[in-house]
Amino acid sequence: MVSRLLADAPAWRHLVVTCNAHGKLATIYADDPRVTVLVLDERTNDRSLVMTSSFTNLLLAGVSLAQGLPGEVVPAAVDRAATVVQHIFERQADALAALAASEFSTAVYLGSGGALGAAHECALKMLEMTGGQVLTMAETFLGLRHGPMSSVHPSTLVFGLLSADPAVRAYEVDLLRELSRKRLGMAKLLVGEGIPADLIGPNDVAIELEGLASQAHEEAPTLLAGIAVGQLLAFFRCLSQGGKPDTPSQGVLTRVVEDFAIHGD
Repeated sequence: MVSRLLADAPAWRHLVVTCNAHGKLATIYADDPRVTVLVLDERTNDRSLVMTSSFTNLLLAGVSLAQGLPGEVVPAAVDRAATVVQHIFERQADALAALAASEFSTAVYLGSGGALGAAHECALKMLEMTGGQVLTMAETFLGLRHGPMSSVHPSTLVFGLLSADPAVRAYEVDLLRELSRKRLGMAKLLVGEGIPADLIGPNDVAIELEGLASQAHEEAPTLLAGIAVGQLLAFFRCLSQGGKPDTPSQGVLTRVVEDFAIHGD
């Protein structure tokens, strides 16, 4: 795609962000002055098929380019997110592993605004890690009311990324209480700060983002923490099925996308 743009729009300048110093994106444009390549630390170059650390670090690098703009990510916010995620790994990994081993066959991932994108990533990781044995769907909290709620069965896990915005959170909480009132879903996994106690049933898990989600103007670090929870859940589900997290879909998916045609207008 970059090569085609260079040919069709020779005056354009390009910034390539990659985690693989030896990949084509990092090497084939090295001598072209129109292309600047930013290679991330080698530790971000995920060897796994499902690209967990690569995704989060590339996303962080991308949003960090918005220096001086609304939504700018500051290093202190990233440090807070890293600390929160480390605490989740240390303190709540067992709860996530137990939930991952429970008998859900479908999973619905919910998020509002930018969190919908994070929900899509979490849903994708569960789908990839289980080789499609757990079917997933990503939707907004409000969108679930309009038809998709019919897909929340007794064997469905509901994964909710709660907003820090009080007005948005109010609608999300209403939806979650409705699911409980109608006894829809097998269990809930809720991620956020200040999660209301009445939302958590005996089969549910709450992941508190202490001191993080309240930073509403720094949404990206909060979403990255939520994505890490989704990735960890998918990892444990893969293990519970006897799968191999690094190669969960042998013969179907490849770590590097195969060559494909670029079609013109």
